[in-house]
Amino acid sequence: MKTYCLSVDIGASSGRVIAGGLENGKLELVEVHRFGNQIIEKNNHFCWDIESLFQEIIKGIKKCSAFDEKPVSIGIDTWGVDFVLLDGNDQLLTDAIAYRDPRTDGIMEEVTEIFMKERLYLETGIQFQKFNSIYQLAALKKQNPEVLEKAKTFLMIPDYLNFLLTGVKANEYTNATTTQLINAFTRNWDKEIIDRLGLNFEMFQEVMMPKTVLGNLKEELAEECGFDMNVVLPATHDTGSAVLSVPQSEDTIYISSGTWSLIGVENYFPICVTKALDYNFTNEGGMDYQFRFLKNIMGLWMIQEVKRNYGNRYSFADLVEMSKGVNGGTAIVNVDDERFLKPENMIEEIQKYCMETNQQVPVEPGEIANCVFENLAASYKNAIAEIEDIFEKEFHTINVIGGGSQNELLNQLIADTTNKEVFAGPVEATAIGNLIAQLIALGEISDIAEARSIVKQSFEVKKFTRSTVNLQD
Repeated sequence: MKTYCLSVDIGASSGRVIAGGLENGKLELVEVHRFGNQIIEKNNHFCWDIESLFQEIIKGIKKCSAFDEKPVSIGIDTWGVDFVLLDGNDQLLTDAIAYRDPRTDGIMEEVTEIFMKERLYLETGIQFQKFNSIYQLAALKKQNPEVLEKAKTFLMIPDYLNFLLTGVKANEYTNATTTQLINAFTRNWDKEIIDRLGLNFEMFQEVMMPKTVLGNLKEELAEECGFDMNVVLPATHDTGSAVLSVPQSEDTIYISSGTWSLIGVENYFPICVTKALDYNFTNEGGMDYQFRFLKNIMGLWMIQEVKRNYGNRYSFADLVEMSKGVNGGTAIVNVDDERFLKPENMIEEIQKYCMETNQQVPVEPGEIANCVFENLAASYKNAIAEIEDIFEKEFHTINVIGGGSQNELLNQLIADTTNKEVFAGPVEATAIGNLIAQLIALGEISDIAEARSIVKQSFEVKKFTRSTVNLQD
């Protein structure tokens, strides 16, 4: 690779530093560093260990110092909604409290008494989830107003990590839209909403778009790592990066499958109509001012927790195989029920749900896993029907991207349940999309259309049809 970049992709359970660049017209990826990530308990809250995450990024950069060719840029993406606040001396006022923390319980209802739900959706186009940044900030104002009074800077998780790398403060657009404080039409902070909620408008930073070169590494970091490079903004919201890797975007529904399942389509304008509000769809920002019209579904979080609750005695592959041996009798479970967001024990929560709804209770590991997979597929089917109702058209293909695309059982269930063609891959969707933004910024790729053509040539994609599995050429 003549020119290569570093993609830092941090998810809810792990992070990776991946080097990537073009080689003979194809995108080549090499994993440089992998590290764990998990929610920790700190100061009576569920938090992310933000300092540890930053040190892992530095470790990944340092590993590249031994390469003959050094990376020319780095981009960071993470999940959305979570943030930190800094004081006037740029010191942390808050921990990086995680969206699964219960501090926002009941807050969304209080906010929608101040600002009508319909009006809030019309302005922002963002779905109502109790952990959106707007409700986290409202919770902070209610529970710790003295902290907000001292706050001078609002930075989302990747914004803060970029600040630590460069000393430059900015709020990247795609992640900022998840706050429910960005106006969908002006694509900037909505001052009226912020003022009505009694928040300090001045703490929000300039909104910058993906492909922006933010700056270089701080001098001391460049010296520590052994070389300097550009820090480039990708779509810092991981789903915003992931959808850039969908090989074909026209008339295709995507499912970004990981801890969460994000299901939707790309669109050139926000859809803030009543039907979209009723179905609770969101209009998150994408690269080049496109919109990701999508719905959040609980996703593989449930099976991750099931695995953990079994003491990790079974691998994900084991749970898939055991699930295949279950014949019929699967209980109907609403996987998007809030009770599954952060239960003490996911297995027991699933069983309690089944008991409360007078259904057969799954007991064996295969029955529990089957219950999760079958109901995830059913949830996808319902969301797809809602998308087709809103757009008044039928979509014939689904593209599953991300780590969850490796789950062939779930892919087949989706094909069987929806009776649509399902294309699975690429697996490293988020890292690929992150690299695409950097390579476009550096002039190595001209635009998204060319990038998608390169992705199609570079990575294997499997095709699933009703009860058949074939490898796509």
